[in-house]
Amino acid sequence: MRKLISLAGLVVTVAMVLTGYAQEANGAASAATATPVGPHLVVMTFNARLASARDGENVWSNRQALFLKTIKQNNPDLLGCQEILQIQAECLQQNLADYAFLGTGRDDGRTRGEYSPILCRKSRFEVVDSGQFWLSPTPERVGVKGWDAASVRICTWAKLRLRESNTVIFYFNSHWDNIGQTARAESGKLIRRVAAEKAKGDAVIVTGDFNSFEDAPGYLNLVAPASSDGLTLMDAYRQVHPTISPDELTIHDFKGTQAGRRIDYILHSPHFIAIRAEIDRTHAGNVYPSDHYPVVAELVMKGL
Repeated sequence: MRKLISLAGLVVTVAMVLTGYAQEANGAASAATATPVGPHLVVMTFNARLASARDGENVWSNRQALFLKTIKQNNPDLLGCQEILQIQAECLQQNLADYAFLGTGRDDGRTRGEYSPILCRKSRFEVVDSGQFWLSPTPERVGVKGWDAASVRICTWAKLRLRESNTVIFYFNSHWDNIGQTARAESGKLIRRVAAEKAKGDAVIVTGDFNSFEDAPGYLNLVAPASSDGLTLMDAYRQVHPTISPDELTIHDFKGTQAGRRIDYILHSPHFIAIRAEIDRTHAGNVYPSDHYPVVAELVMKGL
């Protein structure tokens, strides 16, 4: 009887050990899945609020230093800004010398009007090509309003080569119209079409202030499942936070409000996995870096 008990005990012990190994192996596999291996990129989108706006305590001269500090503390590799006037473009170039500055004013294709610039870290990226197009039925025509838009709108793009892996990334940054519903819907279609044509299967990142919620046509046109164009775009913030929260507001009008929905986005192709995404609510008392909160995501390139 004792031998039978001992044998039974041995069987149980072996089973426990094997179960432990299996659990350990599964845990290791889960950890590997949770922490993908590949180049990490920090991407940031930030609507700066026009320097010409009369914002009282939050006038540009009062918040310029905090705006720059917010960018630097997030330390992005790629940064897309919106509502940048020439004075702000000069500020970014003078104070962020480690970044290449790409983009021009929307009114004349040079310095007049708002920029939607792309800034990329020089040590990590080679700029292969760049340009911009206007959000209208004639995207190559400078300074043209599109559809029912109240203002001229542009999209800045860049073909970048990630130095450490020689990988090509196409980056698009834009600010959609705040009035024209058709303009926003068509802007989503246009950017998606141009991105698919230029990237041809290479990695894509799209950032911007879309003036749209997640259920709006423009946003949905961008993230629609890949069809004949072969392009798939995913929302980095929603990948990390799959459940919609009541405190996702990204435009707060210098009030510090958090309750509401996003209109500022970071989208990416399946070449990346989003492992972190957040809305940065930095402020100093009643002074905010902008009337928008920046959105920041950490992306990891797959298969490298």
